Amino acid sequence: MKTLKITNNSPAVLGFVLLSFAVLILGIVTGGSSTQLLFMTYHSSLTNPLTYLRFFTHVLGHNGWAHFIGNMSYILLLGPMLEEKYGAGKILEVIGITAFVTAIVNYILFPAVALCGASGVVFAFILLVSFTNVREGEIPITVILVALIFIGQQVYEGIFLRDNVSNLSHILGGVVGAVAGYKLNVKRK
Repeated sequence: MKTLKITNNSPAVLGFVLLSFAVLILGIVTGGSSTQLLFMTYHSSLTNPLTYLRFFTHVLGHNGWAHFIGNMSYILLLGPMLEEKYGAGKILEVIGITAFVTAIVNYILFPAVALCGASGVVFAFILLVSFTNVREGEIPITVILVALIFIGQQVYEGIFLRDNVSNLSHILGGVVGAVAGYKLNVKRK
């Protein structure tokens, strides 16, 4: 009988999840002060070096277990297949670009709103995975449907619901994922 061994099939994604988990535990231990200081982006002075750090680290912070589990479930579901197809470097690049874009837009358009969590990354992964079979000159109907359903839901919820969820971050993450998916797949074919 052949023995089973556990393998790390997705080091970048697993590293991101484990780092987010450590940040969550640190936030619980510090009563949220570490999350607010290092893992949440908000309108702070541009002379403060932590402002620039938080433009990227806010995707690691989460507002409790439910928030963390919701985001990490999607990331663990979608991330490994994306990392296998595109490589760890490209996945980390998508995470970094998503973090930066969502932070900058939030900083400029919503100065009174703090932002934390990997929801934008989740939406980037959702749209990126829908582009896995795109060929140059083609857009599959499934990509259009995924974009309409996920982005449409966020637009609707952003207009009609007041639930403390950054729907714009979800939309921006989806746009980053769609652009990355298109560029990565057109180049590969």
